[in-house]
Amino acid sequence: MSYRIREIQKTEYNILEDFLYEAIFIPEGVSAPPKEIINKKELQMYISDFGQKKGDIGLVAEVDNKIVGAVWARIMNDYGHIDDETPSLAISLYSDYRSCGIGTALMQNMLEALKKSGYKQTSLAVQKANYAVKMYKSVGFKIVNQNEEEYIMICKLC
Repeated sequence: MSYRIREIQKTEYNILEDFLYEAIFIPEGVSAPPKEIINKKELQMYISDFGQKKGDIGLVAEVDNKIVGAVWARIMNDYGHIDDETPSLAISLYSDYRSCGIGTALMQNMLEALKKSGYKQTSLAVQKANYAVKMYKSVGFKIVNQNEEEYIMICKLC
């Protein structure tokens, strides 16, 4: 599948709502929550006023000029928070475009963008059952903490 990765444009920030919802891990056999779940404060921190805060960097993946995935970083006190100098990541793709290598390419491009921006590391939180854990490990993330449901992972950007 042919795709292109590029910076997200200001006029496209609203699509992060769709990708925030797509980023919610739904275990097999469990019904997806209503889309309104993204209005919760703990989820809005990922997208509210995106582009206006330190560490806000976003990339999108396009197939046939259609945005099919996004990865974005921001410094925030989220589930994967490490410190106020470490951007946390969120990444998702529409389901039809998963397992095609696009997510890995998005993540690799984001890691390079963060490194060029002077960041030393980045973090994320991921459900232990999420198939993406394998991809995160493959691009350099290491588990630094965990609870019953999630891993907190860091990738050093040196």
